[in-house]
This record gives sequence, structure tokens and C-alpha cells, in this order.
Amino acid sequence: MPSMNEFGNNLYSGKTSFPFVGKRRLWFIIAIALVVGSALVPLIRPIQFSIEFTGGSQFTVQAPDSLDQETATTAVQSVVPGAATKVVVVSGKDVRVQTDQMSAAETQQVGEALAEAYGVDPSDVTSSFIGPAWGENVTKQSLWGLAIFLALTFLILAIYFRTWKMSAAAIIGLLDVLVITVGVYALAGFEISPAAVIGFLTILAYSLYDTTVVFDKIRENTTEDGEKSARLFGESVNLAVNQTLVRSINTSVVAALPVGAVLFIGAFWLGAESLTDISLSIFVGILVATYSTLFVAAPLYSLFRENEPQLKARDARIREARSRAAVEV
Repeated sequence: MPSMNEFGNNLYSGKTSFPFVGKRRLWFIIAIALVVGSALVPLIRPIQFSIEFTGGSQFTVQAPDSLDQETATTAVQSVVPGAATKVVVVSGKDVRVQTDQMSAAETQQVGEALAEAYGVDPSDVTSSFIGPAWGENVTKQSLWGLAIFLALTFLILAIYFRTWKMSAAAIIGLLDVLVITVGVYALAGFEISPAAVIGFLTILAYSLYDTTVVFDKIRENTTEDGEKSARLFGESVNLAVNQTLVRSINTSVVAALPVGAVLFIGAFWLGAESLTDISLSIFVGILVATYSTLFVAAPLYSLFRENEPQLKARDARIREARSRAAVEV
């Protein structure tokens, strides 16, 4: 069995090759299935947005003896019958209650009801309010941030690689990462909070970095292919992806391990929701970004360019030369 070093050398030289381009139809079918499945997740399990996006009132009961969540719901509805509540335990010791917007009088009464229900002093129940206008502003800013990021990404890649087709393939890969990551996030039942949005933008940047490294190697290989090249365009692209495969895997593992540690510590030890929100999105995003670069963006770029007249004619000559060589043998 070859060592990892030998395996990497074989990938770089082309002795060992994984068919990223050759089986792109299969990878595209899998990618479409993942995207469609992720897009359908909210229909089965609706995406939960944090109070920063939806607006409303929030109460925190500090260190009660009981962490029973039904107690909070009963207390709130004793003041405002039928009120929608969302109750979670935070930091393993506090109870957080989120409701729709309440008046000042209702807020005071709910705070007193929660204090009585949990047997704590009223001063141990804190309340805060986020208006719908603020939540709407956060949503708009997040969407604007995403739109600006994608637009600048397309422009910069087009300038750097001198072709819009690499930009298009990279953007499609980024959208693939975003949709699947959000789908996994919704499936896990986590709230989308400002911290999660920061995580989404972070993994898009990571995905862009990974894609740029692979595309740079693709450009190097395809630029070296002159009229006398013995490689088809798709083969040059596939070789470049294989040559950067070990680097992509190593980078992903090195990046995912500490993020996974933060996710575990934040979720199961400290109960720090902000850590959990951002680390989950980054952890999933790192894994999906690596997959997307290798199985979506690179094969898609090859597909975009293979039908260009010049490349199509050159590939035809190479196939013809191979056929003649096979007959002579």
C-alpha cells in the first residue's frame, strides 16, 4: 500500500487520478440532489430566525432551581393567553424566553410571573426588546453584504483569471456551499442569528480561497497546453484538481478540527450559543466548500470551456492522433 507521500506524488504526476471531470455528470446529479434537498428542508423543518431578525421581547431567568421549559410557557400565557413562546436553556443554568412584542405593562407582568413560577427574585429576571424595524434592518444588511460579496467576487476573479467562465463556475460553487450549509443548519434545528450570518460569510470566503487555489493550478496547466499538447482540455483540468487534492484535504482537516472543537465545547460544555451558531456554520461550510470546489466548480469550468471552437478543434485533433496511434499499435 503506497504511503501518503507516494500517493500525493502519484496524484501530482498523473499516475493516480480521480475522475473529477470524467464523471462530472454523476457529481452534478449529486450536487443538484443535495441543493434541492437542502432547499426543501425548510418546508419540513422551517428555518428558525433569532429575535434579532424577527423582533420581539426576551426574558432571561438567571440561575433558577428548575430549568423546566414548560414552566416558562405557562407563566407567560397566564399573563398573555395564547402568546407564542420559545424557551431554551442557555449556559446550562439560565432560562431564556422569547415572545412576540409586548407592551411595557405586559413585559413587567410577565417578568413577575416568571420570577414567581421559578421561585427567584424579580431582579433575577431581565427583559429586553428588539423592534421589528431593527430586525428588518439586520436582514437587509445581511442580504446586502451577501450581494456585494458575490458581485465583488465575480468581478475580481474575472479580472484575475481573465475569463468570466471561471467567475461563473466559482459563484455557482459558492451558492452551492451556501444553500447546503443553510439546509444543514435548518435540519439541525439551530437558529440563524447574526453570529450564524457571520459564519456563512466566513465560509464563503474560505470556499473562495480554496477555489482560487485550484483554479490557479488549472490556469497553469491549461496555459502550458499548446497546439502540440497531448492532453485534452478536460484532462488538464482534472490533472490540476488531482494535483491540489491533497492540499485541499489537508487544509480542510486543519481548519475543521479546531472549529469542531469550538463547536463541541460551545454546544455541550459551555452552552455558549454565539459560539455554537458561528462554529456550526463554519464547520459544515468548510466540509461543503471543499466538496464544492472539487466536484462542482472545477468540473463546471471544464464544461463551460470545452465547447469553445479553438479548444474543441484541438481536442478533436488529439483524439484523432490517439486513434491513429492505437491503430498502428
